[in-house]
Amino acid sequence: MPPKTIDIFCTVIDNFGDIGVCWRLAKQLQQEYDLTIRLWVDDLASFAKLEPSLALNTPSQYCQKIEICYWRNDHFPTTIQPYHVVIEGFACRLPESFLQAMAQQTIKPIWLNLEYLSAESWTLGCHGLTSPHPTLPLKQTFFFPSFDERGGGLLRETDLLTARDTFQQDKTAQANFWQSLGYAQAMVADYRLSLFAYENNAVPALLEALSLQTTHSFLAIPEGRVLANVSVWAKRHLTSGDCFTVGSLTITILPFLSPSQYDQLLWACDVNMVRGEDSFIRGHWAGRPLLWHIYPQEENAHWPKLDAWLDVIKNLSPNDAEYYLEAQRGWNRGDESVAFWRAHLPYLLSARPIMQLLSNKLSQQPHLVHRLIDFCRKQ
Repeated sequence: MPPKTIDIFCTVIDNFGDIGVCWRLAKQLQQEYDLTIRLWVDDLASFAKLEPSLALNTPSQYCQKIEICYWRNDHFPTTIQPYHVVIEGFACRLPESFLQAMAQQTIKPIWLNLEYLSAESWTLGCHGLTSPHPTLPLKQTFFFPSFDERGGGLLRETDLLTARDTFQQDKTAQANFWQSLGYAQAMVADYRLSLFAYENNAVPALLEALSLQTTHSFLAIPEGRVLANVSVWAKRHLTSGDCFTVGSLTITILPFLSPSQYDQLLWACDVNMVRGEDSFIRGHWAGRPLLWHIYPQEENAHWPKLDAWLDVIKNLSPNDAEYYLEAQRGWNRGDESVAFWRAHLPYLLSARPIMQLLSNKLSQQPHLVHRLIDFCRKQ
């Protein structure tokens, strides 16, 4: 039997990736499977940047037919009855009182630990493994999103690629999108790019290289942490609404975008610089070249994860991708050489066939929600 009710727990870190993924997951489960979803969030103020309609002082409310509940580990209500499936987003650790309530159910809830996406081979061996709770009659199952068909799939709404294709084939729709943001001039640029990244020392060099191109580029930057690096290059403090041109580069600073607006931004651009997990996945579905700024970890623990993703591209297009892959490495090591970026920009701008091929290949696999529901149905 398929599940009818699902609890999703999420802790919001400052980069919005965790809540971005959990919110998309919750919406797809409700909208496409008509399930009762309760999303537990520990930071409503940050969540409200994605969904401005949320009331910050209301601990339980509905948004798009999904119950949004505020939670804290040390003050979790003891009267809450768990739903049929409990998804622990990115090992956020469930409240002890909720675990006790799960253990008291006659039919124990299906407890899934939704892990971070990685192309590393070891995740395939861990996907679907179970771990018993040390003291309670419960077991959790590890669910790994994956680029490989043997893993847990990627988040993708059923109609997403149809909407993308319709948008990318319609110049009027693209012009209307840029007009809605207040930047109709983007349509006359030779290239349109978006920049969403963590702090990165490579940013000034990349911007300088773009400004020296013989072609005109329009760069849209949603407000975020990377603005500090952009401001250094521009020699001015930048905020939402700013728009200026240096050489062949026009830069505009956008306000924080809704998830649907951000999808359209990715679709409307020729190159997208993305970060973390949520925008990284959405960048793949755009079918456009991307630069991925992976979340930096201590002792360079993130590099094997980056290399594993680069291998996905290399195995798909071994003869054409090397300079594109080297641009990824330069981006993540913070390469400050203008010469490096001038040399690699042509390969970045021309990598659309590679990413379209990867996007098409991934789209042929069942998406994450389909696999998650199928797993629960078999329990």
